[in-house]
Amino acid sequence: MISSRNSATASTHVIFRTVRFPNRMRFPAPASRLHSKSRPVVSCSEQKTADLPFGVRGFVTGLESPQSPTRRPHFNKILIANRGEIACRIIRTAKKLGIRTVAVYSEVDADSLHVKMADEAFCIGPAQSAESYLNMDKIIEVCHRSGAQALHPGYGFLSENADFAEKLDKERITFIGPSSSAITSMGSKSESKTIMTDAGVPCVPGYHGTNQDPQHLLSEAQKIGFPVLIKAVHGGGGKGMRTVFHPSSFLDALEAAQREALKGFGNDAVLVEKFIERPRHVEVQVFADSKGNTVSLWERDCSVQRRNQKIIEEAPAPGLSSELRADLSAKAVAAAKAVNYIGAGTIEFIFDKDTNEFFFMEMNTRLQVEHPVTEMITGLDLVEWQLEVAAGNPLPLSQSEIPMIGHAFEARIYAENPRNNFLPDSGVLLHLSTPTPTHIFPSPTAASSFAPAIRLEQGFGIGAQIGVFYDPMIAKLVVHGADRTEALRVLCLALEEYQVVGVTTNIRFLRALASHPAFIAAEVETGFIPKYRDQLLPPLTEPPAELLAQAALFIVLRDQPPSSPGSTPWTRLASRRFGGDVHMRTVVLESETGAAVSVKISTRPDSGLYDITVQSVTAASSGATMSSVEFRSVSATLVNPTTLSAILAGALTRVTIVPQPHGAVGAERLHIFSGAHAVTVLRPAPAWAQVLITDAHTTARGVLRAPMPSLVVDVRVAIGEWVEKGQAIVVLESMKTETVLRAPADGLVKAVGCVKGEMVKEGSVLVDIEESE
Repeated sequence: MISSRNSATASTHVIFRTVRFPNRMRFPAPASRLHSKSRPVVSCSEQKTADLPFGVRGFVTGLESPQSPTRRPHFNKILIANRGEIACRIIRTAKKLGIRTVAVYSEVDADSLHVKMADEAFCIGPAQSAESYLNMDKIIEVCHRSGAQALHPGYGFLSENADFAEKLDKERITFIGPSSSAITSMGSKSESKTIMTDAGVPCVPGYHGTNQDPQHLLSEAQKIGFPVLIKAVHGGGGKGMRTVFHPSSFLDALEAAQREALKGFGNDAVLVEKFIERPRHVEVQVFADSKGNTVSLWERDCSVQRRNQKIIEEAPAPGLSSELRADLSAKAVAAAKAVNYIGAGTIEFIFDKDTNEFFFMEMNTRLQVEHPVTEMITGLDLVEWQLEVAAGNPLPLSQSEIPMIGHAFEARIYAENPRNNFLPDSGVLLHLSTPTPTHIFPSPTAASSFAPAIRLEQGFGIGAQIGVFYDPMIAKLVVHGADRTEALRVLCLALEEYQVVGVTTNIRFLRALASHPAFIAAEVETGFIPKYRDQLLPPLTEPPAELLAQAALFIVLRDQPPSSPGSTPWTRLASRRFGGDVHMRTVVLESETGAAVSVKISTRPDSGLYDITVQSVTAASSGATMSSVEFRSVSATLVNPTTLSAILAGALTRVTIVPQPHGAVGAERLHIFSGAHAVTVLRPAPAWAQVLITDAHTTARGVLRAPMPSLVVDVRVAIGEWVEKGQAIVVLESMKTETVLRAPADGLVKAVGCVKGEMVKEGSVLVDIEESE
């Protein structure tokens, strides 16, 4: 591979890579034909499709031969206007089809995986999305410079921006997606609901008008009846959305939703709908071509959400009768046809568990994050379908030929802290170990014999920086099984194997969710997490004594210089002491609950075995309690810098322990992974270091600190101002999520340590409030 960086402007860099063209590559027609709106029309009857049995899973694309005069060739080169796992996902299919790819990246993404995978890569600006991934003119410029004939938007960013699609059309660049008119119609939640009502698709009662006066919206909300849901008219992904249960909190929620919508989608218009209190989120994947064909690729259930965003999805939706499934698909196809839709789209429905009614919610005019679960149950590559349709070809399959085999789950791996209201986290991926994928794509296999499958969609590797500027999703873990029970079992096992160090993740939470009895029983609803929060996030417990002993052994063996021929006791002082041949060392640890643990390890050089005593002190309402566990004649070795092998209590164990520096000099966190256990313990700084430093996380009363690296969106107080408990003080934004810090008590603002627009580090003092007595 040869790469070089050149610069045409101060802010644009390009990486070129040499590639070999596969024999199967089909070069496109001249640009005049590629971008002409008068392409020859081919009827469905002229399309030859594979005679595929219903019970087969694989790439059932049924395409005509490359020499067929009725089928248009693929593009020669496409640009992917996105980043992360979805950019990598698109590149993989393009490579499979012999299509060259062009990546774009911001300055902070220069070393990202999608940049390395693409044939060419161009820097388009600084980290802020508005100056890079949302910069239409810069991206179009790169299309022309690179010679890309088409652009795939992925999801998010510009994927549902009608102005962008229209600009590309004027520049004779094919947008791999629907027309700008369809995006406009379905991207506006208010307009789309009018269209759906006219098409006979049921909609949720609400106000979808254009009057955005806050008092008018409040009046409409009162007419609808609380609780209500405020939703951004444009965009999706849970942004610009607030649930309001009482009129007194409506205006604050409205302001927050509008501000979030403006930043995310460039438009602060909202609508107000009745909030269904026990809903399921069921959506249908649709696909349409320019020949008038539209099909349903079945439904997905995406009910389990936090912060109005999905974290686990499955296909097909559990518990639907065949009649209801058929009705959902028919309504979804009708919705797509109502706007002459072309490409991949998703019709989202809200399903009322109390009445068994479903209502149109919105249409996402793009490929969804959760599209892999549909691919796994149909055996179809949806990105390949997108490229076929964008090239002017008919859909590869008719409705009767689309299979639905087995069951699939997708779990989104996020850098976030579920125990801190799912606030996003940022940092460097110091350690990453994932379950071994069995598939990059589904493979053709008979339904009666296929084995459970694991697929991993990720855009970051070890050393990657998970920053504050973009969505905190690290990867998607996708599994498939013969039925829901098997698929869920595979998911739980795969989550046990997933290890991440460097940022806090939701992996343990996903494991708790996937193994919860109600989830196993498919009793899903959008309020699932709040309903079972105490069970999903139970109080932290002390780690098993075996893990604490292994953590201490890891420290002792790591700090002990390896023996070598000719070494002397003077070079091995770490494992000896004068006055006897028994070495004793005490390792002090602290569990996640704050409990102090003392591990005493002694060894005799003649045997190489260890005797270990684990003593822990746990605070309780009745007073502190002490427990002690002993392990005798333990053998242990470090297999590699992060793997400890030991025979403990007669059992051979192998555990991964990853150290991470923490705060003070000498302090570190030890991340321990052993089967179903994933725990973290703190090794405090030595006493001399603790004397010299002050714990940066010790917070005085009335002091508001940044809970994570963030952008200060708004500062709502000034020095000398009197505030009341619960009053909004500072608004922060991290990874596209807003957080409002409120006054912990009544008091006087003594100091303000931040300004609007400033980037602040985790733990930074933002406002100091002197509490009233």
